Amino acid sequence: MAYANSPRIALLALLFLVFLAFSLPPYLRLDPGLSRVPVPEGVAGYYPLLVAHVLFGSLALLSVCLQLWPWLRTRHPAWHRIVGRVYVFGGVLPAGVAGLGLGVSSPFGPVARASSVLLASLWLACTLVGWRMGRRRRMAEHRRWMIRSFALMASVLTNRVWGPLAFLALRPQLETTFRGDETMLAWTIAGLATWLGWTLPLLIAEAWLERDLYHGRTSRTPAGTPDSTPA
Repeated sequence: MAYANSPRIALLALLFLVFLAFSLPPYLRLDPGLSRVPVPEGVAGYYPLLVAHVLFGSLALLSVCLQLWPWLRTRHPAWHRIVGRVYVFGGVLPAGVAGLGLGVSSPFGPVARASSVLLASLWLACTLVGWRMGRRRRMAEHRRWMIRSFALMASVLTNRVWGPLAFLALRPQLETTFRGDETMLAWTIAGLATWLGWTLPLLIAEAWLERDLYHGRTSRTPAGTPDSTPA
């Protein structure tokens, strides 16, 4: 039954709300000194981009929960489309563009920079392709691309898990592997957290989509059949 996933969506929404309650307030005060991310000196515009990324990304997080809610999608398709536009144009696009700027000037080293730029680019691309598929009423493809978009966005949570784990694993090696270099240790931890943060959710999403396709759920949905509604 379509509504069987509703408790999972509610749990996901609760997780996002807890995350936003912790992460968002410092940026609402527009004080760089309260930033949870180090603001590099001499990089003009970094903090405004960070605030924009956080605010628009928060809107994307909140709207995606409504997009995933089966009841809204099936009972109120018009609202599903409206919220979909909010997710794409009010959330992903501005947050992704800001993320590109942040990635290029990240203070966490070249490995983290490469990951952040690639993540922002893929998030924008997957979301726009998914929106375009919805506009063309190619609903099976719309669904697949939007699942990829969601998986990439989930990195905002998962990299918070990998960072502390990498710190616990690598900190004892500071004087050996890293020869006492705190900056190199921090860059290595950031590189691991940023890459694992989005590659693993995307791989899991791809495996789920392939299983879905194998069992024939998407392959039986002809183009134009409203198994979902366009964003």
